Amino acid sequence: MSDIPIEKYRARLKRGELHHDAEQEKAVQALQRLYDELMEAHEAAPANLFQRITGLGQMKQAAPLGVYMYGGVGRGKSMLMDLFYSCLPDDIRKTRVHFHKFMIDVHDYIHSRRESDGIREGVDATLPLLAERLAERSRVICFDEFHVTDVADAMILGRLFTALFDRGVVVVATSNWEPDRLYEGGLQRDRFLPFIALLKNKLEIVHLDSPTDYRTQVLAQEGVYFSPLGGKTKARVNEVFHHLTDGAEVHAEDIDVKGRVIKVAQVANGAARFGFAQLCEQPLGAEDYLALTQRYRIIFLEGIPRLGYDRRNEAKRLMTLIDVLYDASVHVVFQADATPENLYNGHDHSFEFERTISRINEMQSKEYVQRNI
Repeated sequence: MSDIPIEKYRARLKRGELHHDAEQEKAVQALQRLYDELMEAHEAAPANLFQRITGLGQMKQAAPLGVYMYGGVGRGKSMLMDLFYSCLPDDIRKTRVHFHKFMIDVHDYIHSRRESDGIREGVDATLPLLAERLAERSRVICFDEFHVTDVADAMILGRLFTALFDRGVVVVATSNWEPDRLYEGGLQRDRFLPFIALLKNKLEIVHLDSPTDYRTQVLAQEGVYFSPLGGKTKARVNEVFHHLTDGAEVHAEDIDVKGRVIKVAQVANGAARFGFAQLCEQPLGAEDYLALTQRYRIIFLEGIPRLGYDRRNEAKRLMTLIDVLYDASVHVVFQADATPENLYNGHDHSFEFERTISRINEMQSKEYVQRNI
């Protein structure tokens, strides 16, 4: 039975795709327990027509504990969740979603209800309706990168998740944060504490305390600076992105910085891809770049051209961008048309650009690459 989590994990170990990790093994055991309980409930004969049509009755009667995996980035949490998700049969309704995207959809739903003609119910009335829709669509919801920083999200989550659990929805989540540290220091956090207690009651909490950061290993092995521009280089960068994200589902995000929206076309497992034109040919500055460092620990900066005097504005933005990424210890994968020393040949920023060259070179060093991400 290779389509169950523990066997699938061991098969990857045997093929050399993964290395044995006691912390990952602990998480796989929790996911296997959940898989077994889900399958047992799924295979039990429905008691009535309603259950046969919706499948909701069984799950409501005895929904198993979900799983909340937390630990440092690069420990394989998203990979393990995706492994579990892939094992669930298609006739178990399931959804895998990045938590940030999920909350955007929640707010959009609440807004749309408020804007609908004749509908004036408040959030308290809207959230059970949303939970009903989500439960009809999914018995199991897998949330990647569960994190709460927004007061509006914090005030919604307790009511929404209570309604989801009441309807038998099972939750699997990955996070860099243990439950007790979610929304730490946030406004009105005392009102958020019941949600933390709810998570700890409804999910098995698993700490992946592995000493190994697998993504730094990939960066050290593959390198982080690729040139010149061209198809072969692009293919190498694509491979690095795939290895770093372990094939996790790629999604798009929008980042709002005081009304300026930065569109991110490809995000997965804490890594995001940007083109040089997007970040350095647009009127962006340090504040915008800082917002990226607060969201992503690995940034791909692709399509960096050779820059001359006629592109001094772009060169200035590149200098600012590198300063911000360096100061935040963000890992950067570069795709450029030349070595750092040959990227800029203008005269007005030549002295300042020397620092950028130095920092790009340091960002390729073993010491920088092996920093915890």
